[in-house]
Formats: sequence, structure tokens, C-alpha cells
Amino acid sequence: MNMKEIKARMSPKKSDSDSSTAVAVRELAGLLDETGLTEIEVEQNGVRLRVSRAVTTVVGQAGVATTAPVAVPAAATPDAPKGPPAGAVPSPMVGTVYMSPEPGKPPFVKVGDTVKEGATLLIVEAMKTMNPILAPRSGTITEICISDAQPVEFGQTLLVIG
Repeated sequence: MNMKEIKARMSPKKSDSDSSTAVAVRELAGLLDETGLTEIEVEQNGVRLRVSRAVTTVVGQAGVATTAPVAVPAAATPDAPKGPPAGAVPSPMVGTVYMSPEPGKPPFVKVGDTVKEGATLLIVEAMKTMNPILAPRSGTITEICISDAQPVEFGQTLLVIG
């Protein structure tokens, strides 16, 4: 099904809009699978649908991060923590992360730095817009989970404040 047909199903004029919306969501989910995308959002006549799926980042032996869905049996990792680490600062958007205000300048923060709530930690560029990521709380940077100029996904842990 193409985007035109999906948008037609989203029309609020239909009497069966609940079932049409459910069908549109299923079709968007299928489109995610077909294209390998992690998120898709469509708006038509004031109705907005956003469908996304969780993706895990796997770091290979060379230290290069690759994004791939991963299924790990619960029995294989009995002591593995569930969810992001305590103090994690997630990416609020999909984009490219930059550790410094401009090329050649020192990074905003490094491991061991103490930050205050509201301090700029890094920048995420999305659609040619530089978005500063601010510290949600005061503390010490205990881990930086990304590298400069790396693409990031929505919700991906950028760094950890202890």
C-alpha cells in the first residue's frame, strides 16, 4: 500500500475512523519492515499517526556501532539490567550528535566532569538544526555512550550522569 492510500484511510470523515486508523497503523508498521526504517509519521487532515519500533545498538569488536534488531533470551543474561542505566540521558530525537560547539573546539563535557542542571552536554543536529541537549540534573559524567558525529536514534542513551 502506498502513502496516498494510507492517508486516505486516515481521513476523519469516515464513519468507521477507528477501524480505518487501526488498518493504517498496521500498514505503516508493514512499511517500517519493508523499508528498514525505525520510525514513520504521517499527518492528514489534522490526524497524525506515528509508528516506531525499538532498535538496539550493537558495538562490534572494532568499536564501530551498528544498528540492528537483537533478540537476547532472558535465560542467557540473568543478571543483565533492564532498561537504560540509572542517570542515563536519552536522545530526544533522531539526528547526528556533536560533542563540541564547533569543529576543533574542546568537547562540552568529558567523563569525570561535574555538570549543573541546565548545562549544555552536547548537540544533536536534526534537519540542519542544532539542538543543545541540556543536563536534566546536576551530577558527574560517569559514561559517554556515543562518539562525535555519530548518528543517534530517538531514546538512545547519550551519556550517564551519576
